[in-house]
Amino acid sequence: MIYLDHNATTPPAPAVAQAMLSALSGAWANPSSQHAPGEEARRALAAARATAARALGCKPAELIFTSGATEAGHLAVLGLHAAAGGRGRLVFGAVEHAGQLRLAHALAARGIAVDFIAVHADGTLDLDSAARLIGPGVALVSLMAANNETGVLMPVAAVRELASAAGARMHVDATQLAGKLPFDFTALGVDAVSLSAHKLRGPKGAGALLLRQGCAIVPQLFGSQERHRRGGTENLPAIAGFAAALARLGDAQHDVAREAARQAALRDMLEQGLRRALPAVHVFSAQAPRLPGTSYLRFGRLPAEVVLQRLGQLGVAASSGAACSSGGSEPSHVLAAMGVPRDEALAAVRLSLGETTTAQNIGHVVAGLPPLLAPLLEDDMPAHRTPDATLEP
Repeated sequence: MIYLDHNATTPPAPAVAQAMLSALSGAWANPSSQHAPGEEARRALAAARATAARALGCKPAELIFTSGATEAGHLAVLGLHAAAGGRGRLVFGAVEHAGQLRLAHALAARGIAVDFIAVHADGTLDLDSAARLIGPGVALVSLMAANNETGVLMPVAAVRELASAAGARMHVDATQLAGKLPFDFTALGVDAVSLSAHKLRGPKGAGALLLRQGCAIVPQLFGSQERHRRGGTENLPAIAGFAAALARLGDAQHDVAREAARQAALRDMLEQGLRRALPAVHVFSAQAPRLPGTSYLRFGRLPAEVVLQRLGQLGVAASSGAACSSGGSEPSHVLAAMGVPRDEALAAVRLSLGETTTAQNIGHVVAGLPPLLAPLLEDDMPAHRTPDATLEP
């Protein structure tokens, strides 16, 4: 099977599995217990925290381990908003991950003022919209660093300046960015960042909220763990795996920038090959700054499930968008925010590359998919429509 769904999850690296097994067998005690096995587990937790902090460019005290990015993002929004008195407005990007948007709508239903920053037709953030919405009454701005569907990179630095001028906190969802492009929490200069281990070859069930030292937050799970900011016995095997995944990012054998360039070249090979063979192919956000390994496209207006079925025949695993919403009958909220017509949005397929993707994999897709789709596209293209000639390389 050729796996082209790395934005949904990534295969755990061998070092991650080894670290988890070691923690399960050698540091299985509760890190809060006051005995020798507990002390051993506590040392293992401290070592994992130090390793993760070095890789992420933060202080160990700024790292709060969570069950994943969803919990981390919710902790950031709810905890920072509560610490601000719970009275200020909240501003989100319009194309945030579905979990964050559902939180935003739930808060709005409770009477909290919530606004959404619009995006342009290419999926890039509308900074004029951001400037209009981010003012003195805003308590928190929450923005993703990179979109999980289109791969579009968001202007975090520009929005950070707006938030800072307004006296607002800023949370960044870096779930898709970390591990794919160079990342440093201190250099990013925001108040909080949420992350997930399984997006960078770590395990599911582990994530983190990076919280700038001195930034007040109200916990949402109460307990003494994580400096009283996130209660609950730490999932040490998953945390050890997360740290091992992060440690790889600083390894000379895995240079993030070099790997990003490799994936970008493969993505370009994929898109150019498909567009040459099938003029009806349209790549969403093709001209926008994107993650190196993300390609979000449609084949005319062929429904996504038809394209995915043909990809399955080729032995290729892909998705129609975000993993949490794939398979539904509703179009992507990201494409809807971009103004994409419903029938075209329902045709969207996401091919996301990763470390395990090879040129041979891409060649297999470019050679094998067009013959399977070409007969269907002849019926799909009505007489009054013409192929997307502007997409020819």
